[in-house]
Amino acid sequence: MRLFGVLRYAIFSFVALLGNVPVPAQQLDQAAVIRGVDAAVLARVNRIAAYTVTEHYAVFRGNDERHSVADMTVKTTYRRETGKNYEVVSQGGSAIIRRLGLDPILDSEKDINRPENVEYSWITSENYEMTLEPGTQMQDGRECLVLSIDPRRKAPNLIVGTLWVDAKDYTIVRLEGVASKAPSIFAGATQMMRQYAMVDGFSMATHARAESTTFLYGKTVVKIDYSNYDIEVRPGF
Repeated sequence: MRLFGVLRYAIFSFVALLGNVPVPAQQLDQAAVIRGVDAAVLARVNRIAAYTVTEHYAVFRGNDERHSVADMTVKTTYRRETGKNYEVVSQGGSAIIRRLGLDPILDSEKDINRPENVEYSWITSENYEMTLEPGTQMQDGRECLVLSIDPRRKAPNLIVGTLWVDAKDYTIVRLEGVASKAPSIFAGATQMMRQYAMVDGFSMATHARAESTTFLYGKTVVKIDYSNYDIEVRPGF
């Protein structure tokens, strides 16, 4: 009887120990995680009627990422029914680099966010093949699930890389990878990264970085910082 009691205690302790071990991500239902990511993205899209944000763009050349060669601060206004518009607040550095480097970025963002185009850039399974990776990782103090993503079509704004989503609510925390299509025949692969944080209950971009090498200009890095969000929620959502 004593031996049986010892064995029972050992088995109970082992089971209890297993209960404290986190479940590996590969044991999660991948399809359910992807549905959760889709739902989180669409909830954000459907609930936000409009927002304004201050965006600061800085351009760096070569290996010097401390001294920008051009910069621009804009106030961005997004409205669900019209897309994005920009108001330049301040600018400095090379006017040529602003015209050739920053103005095209703003024009591209306006085009991507037109109501008839915007859904094609959403980070959902409609636009990406997603594969759940094993385990979890910490990003900005948040436990995240990790997914490999591969666009279903090639475009400069669609990334082949990695997506981190909050393990609790599937909201986007970080996106990193390589643009699936170069913006021009003169440009090489563009490395892209975007960080997100919760602002008034929504996952919003806070910092972005893009690095590319072109035949004419060599290595160029663009950094974007987002601040002062003011979000308007749709009535009834």
